[in-house]
Amino acid sequence: MTNQEIEIEFKNLLTFDEFTSLCSAFKVKSDDFFTQENHYFDTPAFALKDKGCALRIRKKGDTFTLTLKQPAKEGLLETHQIVSENEFQTMKSEKGLVNGIISTILKEDLNISPSEVIYFGSLKTNRAELPYKDGLLVLDESNYMDTSDFELEYEVKDYAEGEKLFHELLDAYGIPLRETKNKIVRFYEAKACALTGEEDQI
Repeated sequence: MTNQEIEIEFKNLLTFDEFTSLCSAFKVKSDDFFTQENHYFDTPAFALKDKGCALRIRKKGDTFTLTLKQPAKEGLLETHQIVSENEFQTMKSEKGLVNGIISTILKEDLNISPSEVIYFGSLKTNRAELPYKDGLLVLDESNYMDTSDFELEYEVKDYAEGEKLFHELLDAYGIPLRETKNKIVRFYEAKACALTGEEDQI
C-alpha cells in the first residue's frame, strides 16, 4: 500500500510547565496518550538530509510505515509505504532500502542509491491528538539519545489560516514562538553531540 499527501503543520517546542498547562486546558489525560516510535534512515553522507528530505519507519501498534518527506511549495510532500516487520528488521540490520515506490523516488527523482541507505537510530514519542478549529492539535513528549523534549503541533489543510490560528493559540496561553526543528533534525543533532562527546573521551 502506498499513498502521498501534502503535510502542512506548525510546531513549537514547549517547556514542561507549558506542556502540562496545555494538557490541563484541553482536558488531556494520561490515558489519552499513545506511543509511537520513529526509526530514522539516511546514507552515511546524509544525502537525504542535504536535500531537505527525511526517511523514517514509524511503528504504531503492529503497523510499520515507511515515509519519505520531501520539501513542497507549502509544507512537505509525504510518500507512505507499508512494510512488514521482517522488512523493517532487515533495513535496521543490513544496508539498503526495501523495494517499492520510495526506493524508486530515491533513484529517479533524488539521484540517491537505495542500496546506500543505513539505519541511524530511533525516537519514541508519547502523543495526544485532538481536533481544534478545522485542524488537528498534537501534544508530544519525545525521548531520544538520553534527551526529552515537549512540543505542540498543529496540522492543517490551509497554510495561511493554520498559521494565524496557531499564533493566536500560542498568544492565548502566553507561549513564546520558538524556532522548532523537525524531530529528525533534533535527533541527528543530539546524535552528533553524543558522538562528539565520545570522541573527546578517546
